[in-house]
Amino acid sequence: MSDNFPPCPSCSSEYTYEMNGLMVCPECAHEWVPAEGGAEQGAGAGERVIRDSVGNVLSDGDTVTVVKALKVKGSASGIKAGTKVRNIRLVDGVDGHDIDCRIEGFGAMQLKSSVVKKA
Repeated sequence: MSDNFPPCPSCSSEYTYEMNGLMVCPECAHEWVPAEGGAEQGAGAGERVIRDSVGNVLSDGDTVTVVKALKVKGSASGIKAGTKVRNIRLVDGVDGHDIDCRIEGFGAMQLKSSVVKKA
């Protein structure tokens, strides 16, 4: 049993204790889930961050540019480098395809974030 419990993030009381996997403050009755890296990092731990090929953070509705030519099954021509894709959606795709979009001339498809750059 550890005696080094983190202070309460609400009232900064040092008299916190653990109960059923939660940290509890007896002074203000605040309950929270303990985080490995502190309360600030624990708030965003559930969110998945998707980055483009150069490291920019992507979000829903962004416009991206394809950075390398892509082959498309069932199409004689592929997607050229420099093609702009508007209004992307971030999804939990299959096989690393984490962007859902509609490309002019090709229709709806999924892309990998490693082949696009935020415009």
